[in-house]
Amino acid sequence: MTSDFVVSHRELLIYETGLEAAMKVFEVVQSFPDEERLLLTDQVLRSSRSVCANVAEAWCKRRYKKAFVAKLNEVEAEAAETQTWVELAILCGYLDAEVGQELFHQYSRVLAAAGRMIESADAWVRSS
Repeated sequence: MTSDFVVSHRELLIYETGLEAAMKVFEVVQSFPDEERLLLTDQVLRSSRSVCANVAEAWCKRRYKKAFVAKLNEVEAEAAETQTWVELAILCGYLDAEVGQELFHQYSRVLAAAGRMIESADAWVRSS
């Protein structure tokens, strides 16, 4: 799908996947111990939400290929960071391994989609 057929970032599969995953993260961190509230919980919430926000920003920066690609690079970085926090939550025993693996795979899909969008950036960038 290219930008000719998409009206809003909300229609992008990468955004939908990131939003669904961020809401799952929000759900699962509710059971994390209180002592992790200011550490792991806040970090994983921030990075998971940042994925969606950066997709929205990338969409709005499509006039400039470099800005578009830079924002998609941030999407990749935040998705990978979220995967790291999810992995740590599993290892610490705060997150069920099966749930954690599903989240990890959702962020892998986000990473793959961001990579594809970067590779085909010319098709997404709109002329001024």
